[in-house]
Amino acid sequence: MKPLSETLMEVREHNGPDYIPLIDYQSWRVALMNYTSDLTPDKINRMQKHIETDEVFVLMKGRCILFIGEGEDSVTKVHAVDMEPYKLYNVKCGVWHSHTFSEDARVLIVENRDTVEANSPFVGLTGEQQKEVLELTNTLWK
Repeated sequence: MKPLSETLMEVREHNGPDYIPLIDYQSWRVALMNYTSDLTPDKINRMQKHIETDEVFVLMKGRCILFIGEGEDSVTKVHAVDMEPYKLYNVKCGVWHSHTFSEDARVLIVENRDTVEANSPFVGLTGEQQKEVLELTNTLWK
């Protein structure tokens, strides 16, 4: 069967590691993020926030923990949410966050198309907060 023209429908996939934007349309973007060794719990040493948009995560396969940080200019408290498949997790604009994945994880991400480094700063975690990320992971993923 001959594929449809992309003027009718786009079909995209991503099977490699890390984050890849797949479809941009007007003001929004859909991306997939898969396991990446950069985001194992022992390597999470910072969080990011988006100052112009919320960001939606949907666990499609495997396991993913969303780490949420309270605070304005720095992270003052770390929370961990063990995502459930097919639920929508909307991280609000201006909220610090990071994540870790099981090796088979696939996460769908919906965000504003203009979400870039310039409006998505990072902040470092303290050594104590990095230990807390490890402890939270070990508690949730016994």
